[in-house]
Amino acid sequence: MINLSNVYNLYKKILRIRLIETEISKKYFDQKIRCPIHLSIGQEAVAVAVCSNLKKKDTVITTHRSHAHYLAKGGDLKKMIAELYGKVTGCTKGRGGSMHLVDYKYNINATVPIVGSSIPIGVGIAWANKMKKNKDIVVIFFGDGATEEGTFLESIDFASLHDLKILFVCENNKYSVYSNIRKRQSNLRSITEIANSVGIESTKNKDHNTINMFIAVKKAMNKILKKSKPHFMEIDTFRFLEHCGPNDDDHLNYRDKNEISNWHKKDQIKYLETYLFKKKYLNQSKKKKIIEKIKTEVDKAFIFAENSSYPKKSDLLNYIYEK
Repeated sequence: MINLSNVYNLYKKILRIRLIETEISKKYFDQKIRCPIHLSIGQEAVAVAVCSNLKKKDTVITTHRSHAHYLAKGGDLKKMIAELYGKVTGCTKGRGGSMHLVDYKYNINATVPIVGSSIPIGVGIAWANKMKKNKDIVVIFFGDGATEEGTFLESIDFASLHDLKILFVCENNKYSVYSNIRKRQSNLRSITEIANSVGIESTKNKDHNTINMFIAVKKAMNKILKKSKPHFMEIDTFRFLEHCGPNDDDHLNYRDKNEISNWHKKDQIKYLETYLFKKKYLNQSKKKKIIEKIKTEVDKAFIFAENSSYPKKSDLLNYIYEK
């Protein structure tokens, strides 16, 4: 079960990420953010439901679509926006951009754009955790496309063989850029059954209902700690905007209009607002205050980024490797 206070907090976190990314999509046209961006608008609930169950010491490893994970795990908004602007005050000192967000303070240890590469990195960190005999959990986020890479099977097999404390989270948004999953994977192929085949207990969420996900993740985390074994979650979700960039690209017609409509009806901000309004835990006045507070925070983050300096040429070869 989950109480109303938890639901309310989940709602605020998802709304915060939505408003942040919406502002990023608007500011992108100013041509001051020069790195590619992969926005999570529409699928923020996965990041929030998972990361809200994590301890600060637990590690997150993620992919090119990283903003929601970074923010949900506690990453610094000002540093994130500054990183998008390529400024020295960014979380990777202006060197990484959107696809390389890192914040060791919150154990956001890697954001990697190469499809599938986040998986073996996370497994390696979990292997190191086991050797150090600590109880920290590693959460590895990846998309459906990553499960087509050879390193996916090798990594989950290694994790199973060595009983590593990992929560694998496959965010299945059905598309690899413009290609539907059924044009890339056989109808007989099941991602969760692949995980089962190497001895990893797995679960599938057929939509990204925040409350159901939060409860499922909590159960999975408890099992990982109790059994000292990995767990695999596949969560169906949907991005509202284009694969890479700030635009709505549904005019290209690579996604069915009914599919788009159905997923917009499952928008978790709308769902949680309706839920909380019905329970009388949220009203229009309260909602307005939440939005105003978030917008003030977002405005300050963009001002901070714009006023920050670019890295110096003399520092070009510094900070390449961390000890």
